[in-house]
Amino acid sequence: MNNILQKYARDWLKDGLSRLTDESHTVFKMMYARDNGKRSVDEAKNMPINEVVDRMPEENLDWAMQQVQRSLDKL
Repeated sequence: MNNILQKYARDWLKDGLSRLTDESHTVFKMMYARDNGKRSVDEAKNMPINEVVDRMPEENLDWAMQQVQRSLDKL
C-alpha cells in the first residue's frame, strides 16, 4: 500500500474510532496495540487510540477498517 493510501486508511480509522465507544477502543487496542505480546495489556490499554492507529503495521489497515465499519454499522 502506498503512503497516500496508508495515510487515508489511518485517517479513516481515527475518524471511525472517534465515533465508537471506549469499550470498542479497548477491543481495538487489544487487537492492535500489543505488538505481538511485546507490550503488556496495561500498556496497550493506556495508549491513546490515535497512537495505536499510527503504530499499526500497514498489513493490518484493511482488516481494521472492515472491523471498524462493521462496528459503526451496528450503531
